[in-house]
Amino acid sequence: MNPLNSPLEVGIRALALLSATFPRRLDVAQLVYLDHAMLHSGDLEDGPASLYPDLPAGPGELGMRRRLIEQGLVVLLRAGLADMTATSDGFTYGATEEAASFLSVLESPYVGQLMERAAWLTTTYMHEGMDVRDGMKQIIQRWTDRFHTNASDRREDEHQ
Repeated sequence: MNPLNSPLEVGIRALALLSATFPRRLDVAQLVYLDHAMLHSGDLEDGPASLYPDLPAGPGELGMRRRLIEQGLVVLLRAGLADMTATSDGFTYGATEEAASFLSVLESPYVGQLMERAAWLTTTYMHEGMDVRDGMKQIIQRWTDRFHTNASDRREDEHQ
């Protein structure tokens, strides 16, 4: 089993986010964005250093991340660390009362860094009325700019 991006590891990341936003509930789209932002926080304005390196397949990573988040949520639901609620807008997820105490016993430096970034995201991007998807637009614009710059550089190299 590969521990990186396994359902357990992604579940711990989702739990860090759900705990940081407790008692607020999040949908899968919000968790996908926040998980990406937590791992690549250096891509955001005034963000702390990223935990993961930049990958050239950035936009494709988001498509895979949704499936991973859903698998991680199943782990959390089965463990009783998160719950799911059906609303008129779809399903939302929240940390249970046990989530914070569970996370507090995990002594890994990685989990500590996840918790720090989840707290930073919560205070920076989760203000009342603020849509976390606005931050995703910032990331996508950066990918678009990088793609256009790389394509332009390749064309210049071909003409030399």
